[in-house]
Amino acid sequence: MLAYFLIVVTGVAVLVFPACRDRLFAALAAFLNAGKLPFLRAGCWFFASSRRLNLSLKQSAGEGKLFISNNPALVFGAFLVLVTPASLALLIKKPAVFDFADELSVADRQIAILLEGEQLAPPSPLPPEAFTTREVEMVRPDAAQASRNWQLLDPEFMQRLLVVFRLMKERHGYEMVLIEGYRSPERQASLFELGAHVTQAAANMSYHQHGLAADSAFFRDGKVVISERDPWAMRGYQLYGEIAAQVGLTWGGNWKMQDYGHVELRRAGVLGRGI
Repeated sequence: MLAYFLIVVTGVAVLVFPACRDRLFAALAAFLNAGKLPFLRAGCWFFASSRRLNLSLKQSAGEGKLFISNNPALVFGAFLVLVTPASLALLIKKPAVFDFADELSVADRQIAILLEGEQLAPPSPLPPEAFTTREVEMVRPDAAQASRNWQLLDPEFMQRLLVVFRLMKERHGYEMVLIEGYRSPERQASLFELGAHVTQAAANMSYHQHGLAADSAFFRDGKVVISERDPWAMRGYQLYGEIAAQVGLTWGGNWKMQDYGHVELRRAGVLGRGI
């Protein structure tokens, strides 16, 4: 885009403004004259042309004329340089695809087969005490009250998340665990009151309220590993974000307020709508 912009600006300036032509030819002549002998004649020709243009420019200035070319052909050529690319872009443009578009193009064949194949079943739930350990409470002190009911999630989102869980296990050896899925507006409001360090979304302004978001972590040696301070977990979160993006989910690790375990399926017209 920058190169295109510079080319267009240079072309218009050369066509419309004689002073710019003069400077360009003078610079080009100096460059050629500083080179090898085979370029000397060309350099001299450009230099001579530059001097003629400079003389014409001074005469025009003395007569009080504008420094814009009065040649209609040059002005029309500059106009074409400006409008032709934009016109072509309008003629061949394709519909824009946003994050919340329904259509998903998947380059990974295995992921495409999993998304289009049989419905994956949610894993067996962990005992409640797995979410009340010191490590979990340091990061998510409210995890014990969170909902981990897969059936409350949007069916499409649930299947995409299950695909992520399966690939994390098969490809990278990470066993994933759901920390929180659906979240009621009342719970969202109470978390919002705790401050921006917990959540910046008020009630009905989070995809959790619509079953389109989930917070996840890892399960290792019989314990939930949630803190990104663990290098093994941090690497897992990065892989989790990569696979989530491949199945069309938005990963919270890319946000300014990073939320590594969070993924969501964005849809237009959902946020702000009451349940």
